[in-house]
Amino acid sequence: MSANTVPVIPTGPTGKPIKTIDLHIGEAEPGCQKRDPILVVDGVRRTFGGLTAVDVDHVEVPRGAITALIGPNGAGKTTLFNLLTGFDKPDAGKWTFDGRPIAGVPAYRVARLGQIRTFQLTKALGLLTVMDNMLLGAKGQTGENLFRALLPFLWRKQEVENKAKALDLLTRFKLDTKKDDYAASLSGGQRKLLEMARALMSDPTLVMLDEPMAGVNPALTQSLLDHILNLKSQGMTVLFVEHDMHMVRHIADWVIVMAEGKVVAEGDPHEVMKNPAVIDAYLGQHHDEDIGEDPEAEVVHVSAIKELLDDER
Repeated sequence: MSANTVPVIPTGPTGKPIKTIDLHIGEAEPGCQKRDPILVVDGVRRTFGGLTAVDVDHVEVPRGAITALIGPNGAGKTTLFNLLTGFDKPDAGKWTFDGRPIAGVPAYRVARLGQIRTFQLTKALGLLTVMDNMLLGAKGQTGENLFRALLPFLWRKQEVENKAKALDLLTRFKLDTKKDDYAASLSGGQRKLLEMARALMSDPTLVMLDEPMAGVNPALTQSLLDHILNLKSQGMTVLFVEHDMHMVRHIADWVIVMAEGKVVAEGDPHEVMKNPAVIDAYLGQHHDEDIGEDPEAEVVHVSAIKELLDDER
């Protein structure tokens, strides 16, 4: 999505985007308490050699809302995703999902509990068909047991039901005509759609999207935005990493900002974009420099200001 493209977002009677309200208790500040958190993180730290990638004291993700996790490159957003979903192990810390401690739980078990993630670089299995990719996402498949797999009458009905569910999802994501094509033949945007559709095969409670718009053709961005909004309308909680500030402003109910591994700000997207800590995190060292002497610094400065503040003017 270009900087000047504004997504079409459902609005209420006042013309403002429909938002979830009253998500937090007290002041909107880093680590503030949520009214009904689905994910609670405490003291999570991850280092690589001498570099501290993640150092989060406390953060809560509100249930039933769309939360954006933003921050400059290298802020630790994807590393935090990897930790919370069992794809990496922290040096310290604990967290709960839906009240259940899941620190140290392997990724496949986290997924079975209802916390599903997608990746910045899509993980579609290129040499399998689109339908086969979808069927891999279904939980509790009887035929996955080696003994039962030899007895088709035990799993055939479930397989038919899974295929019907997969076809319904593919139709919603406008991929039904591609169901028999190899996933490798899909465009980058179509693979993002496939990954999201496959995640829904497991009926998740929390969907975590790592840069869902990265590398997506502008023609498909509105479709992806609609699907993210639909996840919320279907009762799911969404946590996503994104760099497109226009997208964040228009679909996020809540924003968590990371910089240098720490949570530096939280709040309503309209307010967070004006937070000095957020502006400083994005501008970094250029914030206090004379940008007139460095054309590249000027580009960074103007671009960041435009992304964060244009819509506030």
